[in-house]
Amino acid sequence: MKKTKANQIFLTIGATLTWFAVVLQFYLIIINRVESVLETIIRYFSFYTILTNILVALALTVLLLKPNSRWGNFFSRANVLIAITIYITVVGALYNLILRQIWNPEGLQRIADELLHVVTPLLFIIYWSIFAPKSGLRWKNAFPWLIYPFVYAVCVLSRGALSGFYPYPFINVNTLGYRMVLLNSVGLFIGFFLLSLLFIATAQVLNRSERLKTNNI
Repeated sequence: MKKTKANQIFLTIGATLTWFAVVLQFYLIIINRVESVLETIIRYFSFYTILTNILVALALTVLLLKPNSRWGNFFSRANVLIAITIYITVVGALYNLILRQIWNPEGLQRIADELLHVVTPLLFIIYWSIFAPKSGLRWKNAFPWLIYPFVYAVCVLSRGALSGFYPYPFINVNTLGYRMVLLNSVGLFIGFFLLSLLFIATAQVLNRSERLKTNNI
């Protein structure tokens, strides 16, 4: 992991903005709740966007404050950083390609939405591109990266079957039925996998480019 002044500044800005967005969204969902506080909190943590932004915030914070700790070593690994980059890229892609069209937030909610779905994904992609290690990544790494979205889907669909609440319209069994939700889920997993392959290819190109620059110095 590159340890430069620019790296520290990037980590500080990224961690601050991401934690602010997560806390702001929590505040907004609480004050605008239509269910009990407990149910509202459970629903808050049912969103892939929230869980992934928290993951990003944790990674950036640990890398900033405790880079040499056990967790710092974990989050600085090439395969971990690229996986997080893929997860947060999906957040931005799904929102801007699908979900942005179905509602129009205003005020503080608009700020929270843009931070969670645009600013944080872009910042982390840039951070990964510039500062993250990229050596040692293989095509087979894409398979274990599917565990996170798979566990998320199982948990959300299982709870939805009991509570009737589904955080996203494309996995809403109440309106789409299980067959369509299953097809949508398969499509999303394929998208995850293809995006993983794209990032691995990008990492290999960037890694080769960096090695060539180093050899020419």
